[in-house]
Amino acid sequence: MMVPVALLLLGALTAVVAPRLLARADWPDREPVVALWVWQCVVAAVLLCCALSMTLSAAAAWQAVRGHVFGTAPRAVVDAYALGAAGPWAATTAVTLACGGLWSLAMLVRQVLRARSRRRARRAGLLVRAPLLPGEEPAGGRLVVLEGERPDAWWLPGAAPRLVVTTAALTRLKGRQLDALLAHEQGHAQARHDWLLHCSAALADGFPQVPVFAAFRDEMHRLVELAADDTASRRFGRLTTALALVGLNEDRGVFGPCPTPQAQMPQRVHRLLTPPDRLPAMRRLRLTAAAALVPVVPLLVTFVPGLRALG
Repeated sequence: MMVPVALLLLGALTAVVAPRLLARADWPDREPVVALWVWQCVVAAVLLCCALSMTLSAAAAWQAVRGHVFGTAPRAVVDAYALGAAGPWAATTAVTLACGGLWSLAMLVRQVLRARSRRRARRAGLLVRAPLLPGEEPAGGRLVVLEGERPDAWWLPGAAPRLVVTTAALTRLKGRQLDALLAHEQGHAQARHDWLLHCSAALADGFPQVPVFAAFRDEMHRLVELAADDTASRRFGRLTTALALVGLNEDRGVFGPCPTPQAQMPQRVHRLLTPPDRLPAMRRLRLTAAAALVPVVPLLVTFVPGLRALG
């Protein structure tokens, strides 16, 4: 009955080693979309290790669970996992991991409900500041202009997604800079970056003592912005996108010597103005394929004893 233990050790090893390797790598800023995929595969592998270990531990602790998991398996396969030799720790491990899974789900539901509440509040405020004119449809346009002295813009997702821009931002942004800003926000919407942020925040808030989840959340916030910057720059140019970012944020103190919550803005602008060379296509493909194999390893660890018994 070593497979659940091996899965937990594999999950812990992945959680420790993978973030360190990614932190030392020089390619995530050059290929943020690939980096997003790699991080998702790493976290999926950690969660899969826990889920499979929970399943096998529960099968070892309770005959009813074992009947569901190994109901149609040959006797040799069941014997290969030595479920009957499990100690009293099997039930404790299964219950602990199940509670962790339920807690993760609860944190995700909380994040989604909070996001929906904030979105409803912002839509209500938007209707107050920019009420519909007679004959205007609620989903009539994707661009809403608000009177405001501070340059600002944000994407409001939902059934009728809209880009909200203040009049100060329209005065500040020149030429195609507004189009670049729209492309940036559309990049977030098309890639469903909001769900990545919800999931990473749920794991980090639910398990603040697990460093891999905190690193996952921080990297998601950074990489989704880089990916959206690249989406805009491919359509409207890096200089135009950089000028749009500067125009929106130069009055917020993000380019000064004192750190702010948006301290990554100077790095984003510098990256746009001095773009790093992209990785060769074959290396991007290899990284993508290698990341996809990371969640496969827990499956191999789980099924190898049964496959050997059948072999």
